[in-house]
Amino acid sequence: MGKISRFIKRWTPAREELKDTKQAIAMIRREYEGIPLDKKSVDPNPFKQFSAWFEKAVRDVSLDANAMTLSTVSEDGQPATRTVLLKEFDESGFVFYTNYRSRKGHHIQNNSRVSMTLFWPELMRQIHVEGNAQKVPETQSDEYFKSRPVASQLGAWASSQSEEVESRSVLKEKMKEYEKKFVDDIPRPPHWGGFRIVPHRIEFWQGRLNRLHDRICYSLEEEEWVIKRLSP
Repeated sequence: MGKISRFIKRWTPAREELKDTKQAIAMIRREYEGIPLDKKSVDPNPFKQFSAWFEKAVRDVSLDANAMTLSTVSEDGQPATRTVLLKEFDESGFVFYTNYRSRKGHHIQNNSRVSMTLFWPELMRQIHVEGNAQKVPETQSDEYFKSRPVASQLGAWASSQSEEVESRSVLKEKMKEYEKKFVDDIPRPPHWGGFRIVPHRIEFWQGRLNRLHDRICYSLEEEEWVIKRLSP
């Protein structure tokens, strides 16, 4: 087992190990040799450009191509990030589902400004989106909820997301309770549903040689998408 692995496993390295680990982390590096990206090659419509990149990611990325980092801000201005799954997107925005009473749910309902990032190391590509989050219509949340596996539906009832729980056994007991309660049809919990991120900025990042990466940014200005190239 290497020193980095031991460090991650134990979190209590000796001074010499810590020094070696820092050196090892500093040496983690690879060259990015991605396909060139410029203003002439991208679609004028950022959602079509997103769709093209996302479709390639679904084909070529081994796992969780729809995993995205969602960033929110608390009432006292503390940023928070976590990974969620992108479930729908079109020209109205990007949709994910969650418990509205969760930490991120509270953040969004207090401050709708959010950002999301999808990173695909295999493709040396990243998409960063900034915008405002709003609840999707209840009918849309109902439709998606019904498409989920039964266990996931029950889990939405059993978990008071982000709240302290004594043990996993408590969650299992709650699952059993809801299994007995909902024998035939499982309704969507009123505190569970979707958020749509309506973007005003979408940036496409393509890794390139010598860290001279390509960055193409779409900014919504007076209801028109303006394309700019940014310095890496």
